Amino acid sequence: MQKEHSIRLTVNSIHRDASVEARRTLADFLRIDLGLTGTHLGCEHGVCGACTVLVNGEPVRSCLMFAVQADGTEITTVEGVAPGDGNMAPIQEGFWRATSFQCGYCAPGFVIVGEALLRENPDPSEEQIREAISGNLCRCTGYQSIVEGIQRGAKIARGEEA
Repeated sequence: MQKEHSIRLTVNSIHRDASVEARRTLADFLRIDLGLTGTHLGCEHGVCGACTVLVNGEPVRSCLMFAVQADGTEITTVEGVAPGDGNMAPIQEGFWRATSFQCGYCAPGFVIVGEALLRENPDPSEEQIREAISGNLCRCTGYQSIVEGIQRGAKIARGEEA
């Protein structure tokens, strides 16, 4: 039996105390222990970006981080991006309006990366958007609709699109 370690963290604005094995990834902790299955596992090697979450506001591949490393941090998953009032966050609304995804498996990672970009830069250029999403893979689109979704999300956040 593996020794368990106590961790304290905040996930989607909820304080959590947990015991986890040292080898449990943050992705598995979120999905299995907390039931937050919006964090998708694709490659499990940090290549595809489907498992991206925000750790202290920065995008991180949760399949490459151990849950014990998240002790004391603030995590935002795709479930925590929306404001909680039944409405979508601007980035989600932008993706929806632009019909950015086909199968949607990669969508949580792109939502997180888009959210991080718009927090840092509320009016990114197309080049900045392409740079921000360059670490995430989508097998269905040509990426143009994803770029358009982030552009629309930025406009919605700035109040330029109703």
